[in-house]
Amino acid sequence: MSGLGDTIPRSKKRTIRLVIFPALVLLIYCILFVIVPDKTIGALRASGKVFLNILIPLCAVFILMVVLNIFLKPAHITKLLGKEAGVRGVMLSAMAGIVSMGPIYAWYPLLKSIREKGVRPRFITIFLGNRAVKPFLLPIMISYFGGLYVLILTAFTIFGSVVAGYCVEILIGKSDETGS
Repeated sequence: MSGLGDTIPRSKKRTIRLVIFPALVLLIYCILFVIVPDKTIGALRASGKVFLNILIPLCAVFILMVVLNIFLKPAHITKLLGKEAGVRGVMLSAMAGIVSMGPIYAWYPLLKSIREKGVRPRFITIFLGNRAVKPFLLPIMISYFGGLYVLILTAFTIFGSVVAGYCVEILIGKSDETGS
């Protein structure tokens, strides 16, 4: 039996955990500023640039996720990703995979549920494959690897997920026909 007293320590623990990391980072920056001020200022500037590069894509992804959650209901998604879905279904499942967040195992029950409601295996495969593409990480990848590399890698990731989706559906279809 859990009472109000049990939830207060949890929220305090959560608050402490949320505060500890930024406080430790701030403390380290302060110590380093005393020891090597020039390098610390350079590190702060680099961190600020990375933060600004991430901020715009993060906001865009957040807005897109809110819009998707408001306008796309599960029955509508199943209709869009059923047996008659074509290119639109491929694009929708790819975009959903790109904007999806959280641990992958959290998505499995939902994917199983929509699969049982008639969503084709190819669309689930495309969704899972496109989880590797994260818009908020693209600026960081570009800063490390260059724009052309990231563009080619992203294109191959998306294309590969589509190819894998069709292959999985063909293989599942053949195994269903043999009774396994």
